[in-house]
Amino acid sequence: MKFEENPPDAASLMMSARSFGNYDLPGALADLIDNSIKGGAREIALTCDFAGGAPEIRIRDDGHGMSGDELRRAMRPASTDPLVERSPDDLGRFGWGMKSASFSQCTRLLVLTCHAGKMSGCLWDLEDVDGWRMGVLEAADIMATASPELRATGGVEIIWSNCDRLSENGSLTVAEFNTLIVHARSRLALIFHRYLAGEVRGRRLTIRLNGHKVEAWDPFYRDHEATQVLEPENLEIGGRAIDIQPFILPHYSKLKTGQYDKLGGEEGFLRNQGFYVYRSHRLIISGTWFRLVRHGELSQLVRIRVDIPNALDHIWKITIDKSDAQLPAALRTRLRQIVEGLRRRSAKVFRSRGGRLDRTHTTSVWSRYSRGGEIHYAINREHPIIEALLDSGDGEQQRAASAAIRVIEQAFPVQAFGQDAAANIDAIHQTLADPEAFRADLLAALPLLLAQVNGDLTALEALLRSTEPWCEAWNTTESVLKEKGWMRAKSQ
Repeated sequence: MKFEENPPDAASLMMSARSFGNYDLPGALADLIDNSIKGGAREIALTCDFAGGAPEIRIRDDGHGMSGDELRRAMRPASTDPLVERSPDDLGRFGWGMKSASFSQCTRLLVLTCHAGKMSGCLWDLEDVDGWRMGVLEAADIMATASPELRATGGVEIIWSNCDRLSENGSLTVAEFNTLIVHARSRLALIFHRYLAGEVRGRRLTIRLNGHKVEAWDPFYRDHEATQVLEPENLEIGGRAIDIQPFILPHYSKLKTGQYDKLGGEEGFLRNQGFYVYRSHRLIISGTWFRLVRHGELSQLVRIRVDIPNALDHIWKITIDKSDAQLPAALRTRLRQIVEGLRRRSAKVFRSRGGRLDRTHTTSVWSRYSRGGEIHYAINREHPIIEALLDSGDGEQQRAASAAIRVIEQAFPVQAFGQDAAANIDAIHQTLADPEAFRADLLAALPLLLAQVNGDLTALEALLRSTEPWCEAWNTTESVLKEKGWMRAKSQ
């Protein structure tokens, strides 16, 4: 057998790099921010300019920069062996990140750097790739292109131009571009929230997007007093430690509307439950159960932080765009056990929000009677919404409503309820898990309740504060009253 070189075509490979991974704008920016963090940056400035439909993106950091030789190596495709062990805080892996992330959005990648007072610059232009020819900028070109901040503080500045994919070949409107930027801000606030909060080595990272500071977005809401921080657990695989930290988020009755919406994210609580996998404190994947269990109403408050070291990239099968991972088979059994236990605890949060019969100064929906060894449950006719229903309409309608309530009481499935409660009471779920459904029901009930208090808004507020289910989710109830301008109003 003989061997001969068979190198790839340079232009074809570089164009193929545009499809490595599954980058969107925030994912591409995150990959470059990874490099800035590795380079010791404390502040990263992102500038996204629509520029009349020909967007230009600049990413500048104040890290230690690169020498000319280091820059040339960094610009080389596949510049790093993914199997070589790296420092624990190294957020890279394949040596493709800067190139593939940039080319996913643009065809022209310019990198400028200032290190030890010396400026260097290199350029890849996919529309002019001849062999492996890379542009190396002269001093005059660098000075004409570099920002004053780079020249003053050092670091690295990356410029994307000819952003054909980002601009969708020029069809993107300025409004659509601005929507992309807002989405990118939210995603970066989540992906790097531990760096932005100063949790990593005690050093707070600052990211500015178009001059505005990106604030950390903690998906576990650890600052809220009702968030349950559960027992951590350490697992081991491949001789490396994996840290598991579960959280149970507050029930929506403990949150203000804006807090609930932010925690739910763009797709809501149901889709954001599950594992949040971090690699070197940087979020890789969020809101997945890795097919261990299904997404469900009773588990929507469960979020589990998983910290993995970069030495286990090959076991977790981290993708080139660092947006996905696969759960190692060796961890599935133990993590399934952890998840099942957490789902039961999450279910208790919802079960505890249901109707209670043991509280004074609160009007319950149900009443309990015990006489001669027999127990009877009845719907409370003095509950304001029930009372309003029974008083509405003519005599025939009132008798029909009363008969309907008695039918509901008599058909209460005692045996089935007893069996379910004995088998798994945590699985019984009667309270609303969606604050929007709660709001809709309250809005439907308000006309009847307002009539009950003869239009007295102050009395209406007092009534809701002491009546199930509205007193159980007062933050949501209060927000509805405020929207209507009925909060703390005087009697009419």
